[in-house]
Amino acid sequence: MKFKGKVAIVTGGGRDIGRACVMDLAAQGAKVAINYHASSEGAESAVAEIKAAGGEAFAMQGDMTKEADVQALVAKTVAEFGKVDILTHVTGGILARVNMDVMTVAHWQAVMDVNLTSFVLMVRDCLPHMGEGSSIVSIASQAGRDGGGGGATAYGASKGAIMTLTRGLAKELGPKIRVNSLCPGMIDTDFHNIFTKDEVRAHVASITPLKREGTSEEVAKAASFLASDEASFITGANVDINGGLVFS
Repeated sequence: MKFKGKVAIVTGGGRDIGRACVMDLAAQGAKVAINYHASSEGAESAVAEIKAAGGEAFAMQGDMTKEADVQALVAKTVAEFGKVDILTHVTGGILARVNMDVMTVAHWQAVMDVNLTSFVLMVRDCLPHMGEGSSIVSIASQAGRDGGGGGATAYGASKGAIMTLTRGLAKELGPKIRVNSLCPGMIDTDFHNIFTKDEVRAHVASITPLKREGTSEEVAKAASFLASDEASFITGANVDINGGLVFS
């Protein structure tokens, strides 16, 4: 129970990687505040499972690109649990595959807001409630290293910015708070169910040294490690989790 007595916020916690992060943190003793945007069923079922196991959690709908929603989530977390020890920021998405020759300002800004602005707002509003030894973990992407697939340049740029922000915040917030990010490759999630063709997924799995896609649970375990005292000398790192497809 390495997170016993700790309080965690997980944004985008209603499905896939986010929900797996919620469940792993709770299983290790954390009290968890779960943000979701549209995945109410996953978030509420997570709360029920956690409470049934004797843990503490609540779920709250909110758009993390909106300052008022971010402030409300942080305020409820502090009111319920008293503090914030861990911020695991999973909110993000590709939204649509759009090539640069037809890129609109509206699409560009929407991608930047959901991936980057949401992270900035969450970090800013959590900071007053985070004490010595707290940890921030965000979900960047392999796309932040290689630019992303077709029509995903905006997404890749936003995730590259998350990676740079991770390094900058590690310097700004240390030694009080550690800041790290994960860079997932092909993970079996709705993200790829929606945006990646089956033949592309099969090809990527075939050229990956481990010959498969990753799972949300594998990403969650890596996120929990980075949030824990076991990673006490790791900060400013963007950690690859891609089965060996890309080395950095």
